[in-house]
Amino acid sequence: MHLRFKSRIIFLLLLSSLTLPAAPGQSDSTPGSSPANGEEIIPFLNQTIVWYRQITVQQQLATEPSDVLFLNDNRQIADQVVRLSFEFARARVQSLNVEAASTAHAQGNASASQYQRLADAAAKADQQVKSTQQEIDAQRQQLSSASGKKRRTFEALLAETQSELDLFQARRDVLRSMLQFATGASGAASGGSLTAQIDELAKTIPVANTNSSQAGAGTNPGQNDTANNVAAAGRERKQEPTGMLALIEDIVAVRRKLNALDDNLRITDQLSQASKDLRTPLLAKVRDLTNKGNALASEPDSQDPATLMQERTNLEGLTQEYKQLAASVLPLGKQNILLDLYKRSTTNWRTAVESEYRAELKDLLLRLAVLGVILGVVFGMFELWRRTIYRYVTEPRRRYQFLLLRRIVLWIVIAIVIALAFASELSAVTTFAGLLTAGIAVALQNVILSVAGYFFLVGKYGVRVGDRVQVASVTGDVVDIGLVRLHLMEVTGGANPRPTGRVVVFSNAVVFQANAGLFKQIPGTSFLWHEMTLTLGPETDYRAAERRLLEAVNEVFDDYREKMELQRRSMERALNTAGIRAFAPETHLHITPGGLEVIIRYPVELSTAAEMDDRVTRALLENIGREPRLRLLGSTLKTEEPAQVE
Repeated sequence: MHLRFKSRIIFLLLLSSLTLPAAPGQSDSTPGSSPANGEEIIPFLNQTIVWYRQITVQQQLATEPSDVLFLNDNRQIADQVVRLSFEFARARVQSLNVEAASTAHAQGNASASQYQRLADAAAKADQQVKSTQQEIDAQRQQLSSASGKKRRTFEALLAETQSELDLFQARRDVLRSMLQFATGASGAASGGSLTAQIDELAKTIPVANTNSSQAGAGTNPGQNDTANNVAAAGRERKQEPTGMLALIEDIVAVRRKLNALDDNLRITDQLSQASKDLRTPLLAKVRDLTNKGNALASEPDSQDPATLMQERTNLEGLTQEYKQLAASVLPLGKQNILLDLYKRSTTNWRTAVESEYRAELKDLLLRLAVLGVILGVVFGMFELWRRTIYRYVTEPRRRYQFLLLRRIVLWIVIAIVIALAFASELSAVTTFAGLLTAGIAVALQNVILSVAGYFFLVGKYGVRVGDRVQVASVTGDVVDIGLVRLHLMEVTGGANPRPTGRVVVFSNAVVFQANAGLFKQIPGTSFLWHEMTLTLGPETDYRAAERRLLEAVNEVFDDYREKMELQRRSMERALNTAGIRAFAPETHLHITPGGLEVIIRYPVELSTAAEMDDRVTRALLENIGREPRLRLLGSTLKTEEPAQVE
C-alpha cells in the first residue's frame, strides 16, 4: 500500500515539473529569489486593476467595426486576467497563512504564547461578566419578593454586585481592545488583513468576484450592454471625410488611437513582467519539491513500520505543500498565456489602425498635391492675365485699375478654391458664406458702396488725376483716386479760379447720393461758356447794336476758334454723336423796363478764361464808344458751365 501511495505522489511531482517549466533565461534555482510574500500581492493587484481600466480607454477608441471585434476579444481576455490575478492572490494568502501557522507552531515563540494568554484572559473576563450578570438577575428576582429589612439587604447586595459587573465589563472591554489589536497585527503578518484588502479591491472590479467556472457559464449583463453600445457606435460610424479639414481631424484621431494602443502595450508588458517576477520564485520552489520527491522515491524501501510511517508523513507534507504552490502558480501561468494573447490581439489592432493611418495620410498628401496643382493653374492663368494687361493697356491709370481688379479676383478665387478643398460639406460652406456675406454687407455697407463707387469713378466717363470736378458745392482738381476715397485740391470760383490751399476728401459713395452730384469736364474737352449782359438805352437801334457787339466778340474768338473746334470734335468722339453744333459766339435780346438787354454768350478755354474775358470786354467797350455811340446803362458777366456729365 505504501509503495502505491509513494508512486502516486512522485508521479504528481514529476508531472508538475513538466507542466511548469522554468522561465526562459532562468536556471533551476535563482539565487536570492524567494516565493511571493504578502507585500508583493497588493501592488500586483493594483497594477492589474490599472491595466484593466485601459479597456475603458479602448472602448472610446472603437469607432470602426473591426475595432469592436478587437475590443470584445481584449475585454474577454482582460476579464480572465483579472480573475486569475485575484485567484492567485487568494491562494497565495492561504498558503502564507498555513506557512505562518506552521512556523509559529514549530518555533513555539513567545509572541504566540503571549497572544494565547491574552486570549485566555479575554475569555475569562467574558465568563466573569456572564456569571456576574446571572447573579444580578437572581438577586433582582429575590428582591422582587423580599420586604422590610431583608429587602434593604438585597438592595445593598445588588448594588455591590452591579459595581462588580461594571468593573468586569471595563476589564473585558480593555482586554477585547488589546486582543483586537493583536489580532490585526498578527493578521498582517500571517495574511489575515490581506484577505480583507483583497476583498476590498475585488469590490472595485465586479468581474473579480466571478470564478472561472462561473465566467464560462455566463457573461456579465452590464458587459453585454457595453459591448452592444460599442458595436452600435461602430456601425453608426460617420461617412468618409469629403474635405481636407475633416480628413486632418480623422488623422489626428487615428494618431491618438495609435498612441493609446502603444501605451496599452507598454502597460501590458509591465504587468506581464510583474507576473513573471512573482511566478519565478514559486517555480523554483516547485522544482525544489520535485527534487525532494525524487530523492524520497530513490531511497530503498524499509521494512521498519516507523520508518515507513515517517516517509508517508514526509510525502504527505510534500503533497500538501505542492498543492498550495500549484494553486498559486497555475493562475500566474494561465495569466501569462492570456497576456500573450492580449498583446497579440492589441498588436493586430494597432497594425490595422496604422494601416488606416497610412491610407488617410496618403489621401491627405494626394489632396494637397491636387490643391497645389490647381493653385498653380490659377496662378498661371492670372500671370497670363497680368502680362496681357501690360501688353495691351498702355495708359498707366487704366493699367493700374486692371491690375487692381486682377489682384482682387485672384484672392477671391484662391479663397474659394481653398474653402472648397478644406470644407467637409458644400452646403455648410454655402450657408457660412451666406451668413458671412450678410454680416459683412451690414457692417461695411458704406465701405462696400465706396469700393463700388471707385469702379464708377474710373470708368469710361470717370475722373482722372488732374481733372477739375465739382462735388456738391466744392470745385477742385483731382489729386488722388483711392479705392474708397477721392481727394480734391479746392479752387476758388469765378472767371479766374485759384487754389485755396485746402484738400477736400470725399467718399467714393458720393456717386450714389442723389443730393450730392459729381460734375466734371467731358473727356478731351476743357472749355466754359461765359455770358455777358449789356443794358442799352431804349432808343438804341437793336439791329445795329446786336451786329456791332457780335462783330467785336468774333474778332477775339477768331484767335482761338480752331482750338474750340478741336474740343468739339473730341466731345463728339467721347459722346459717340455727330449732332453737336460748332462753338461760336451768339447773342440774345431782351426788352426790359430799363432798356434793351443784349446777352452775349461765347466759349472760352479754362486755361485762358480770364484773358479772354478781358479781351472781349475791351473789344465791346471800344465798339460801344464808336460813332454812332451806344448808350450803356449797365453790364454783368456770368460764367456758365459747359454741358456736364454726372
